[in-house]
Amino acid sequence: MNNDNAENNNDKKRLSLLVPMYNESSVIPVFFETVLNVLKEVTYELEIVCVNDGSTDNTLALLKSYAEKDARIKVISFSRNFGKEPAMTAALDYATGDAIIPIDADLQDPPELILEMLEKWEEGFSVVFARRSSRESDGLVKRNTALWFYSLFNKMSDTYIPSNVGDYRLMDRRVVDVIKRLPEKDRFMKGLFCWPGFKSTTVEFERPERAEGETKFNMWKLWNFAISGIASFSTMPIRAGIYVGLMISVASFVYAMFIVTKTLFMGVDVPGYASIMVAVLFLGGIQMFFLGLLGEYIGRIYKEVKNRPLYVVEETIGLG
Repeated sequence: MNNDNAENNNDKKRLSLLVPMYNESSVIPVFFETVLNVLKEVTYELEIVCVNDGSTDNTLALLKSYAEKDARIKVISFSRNFGKEPAMTAALDYATGDAIIPIDADLQDPPELILEMLEKWEEGFSVVFARRSSRESDGLVKRNTALWFYSLFNKMSDTYIPSNVGDYRLMDRRVVDVIKRLPEKDRFMKGLFCWPGFKSTTVEFERPERAEGETKFNMWKLWNFAISGIASFSTMPIRAGIYVGLMISVASFVYAMFIVTKTLFMGVDVPGYASIMVAVLFLGGIQMFFLGLLGEYIGRIYKEVKNRPLYVVEETIGLG
């Protein structure tokens, strides 16, 4: 790996790659080899901002060894595991590039696409989305739930998220400066990346298998991630309680009129136990559902009020 100790050329544009890492020691060598080989011909000043998110393997040791050999590699190490969204936020805070590209270390975000994104950026686009052309490599359940999530999110939120687009994208410095001013603690980065707007375009790619290691996400984490995204960008779930309550009230009034009319013309009969239990359980379920929704939003208020930092940096390498 070539050592890049040259002073930054102020006439050159700067490219920052943001790489959150958690227990990625098995993929680090092939990641740096691939990325640096792809970008060896670019004319931009390059920095690779790697965030060690409290890894328990030798990820940090490997990152340090690579940073010692190549000044373009910068390392931020957290005091513990804070999660991918805080790790991405830290990388944004420290990145100095004119163009910023979040990328996963597992090489499922093809580095070759960076060159195409840079071309679109030079054409004047402030955001260049990298969109998967298909999800055939995913299982049926994951493929369908992803489709439902994007559809539901875009119907409920004022912030539009392109379908099949992850964190992998190019953002101009103006876009990143806006994102850095967003103060929320419970962060859904896909939404935050799209919130500023600006002129955008899309490049498509086929997503390969992981180069090494295993994914850190499972269906439970993805489910919670989806709930977090919707709650972060829409109040429609709570507002839906108004409409559900109104519909139940109307239905109850209609049923009450039916009972009154029936009693007046046919006399009093003994109501059934089953119908009473169904009504009680149905209304109780609706109430618990919306209490849970309220709890989700109140919990977010609680996090914001505490105002704890999103992450704690234990050490940095190669950063001012």
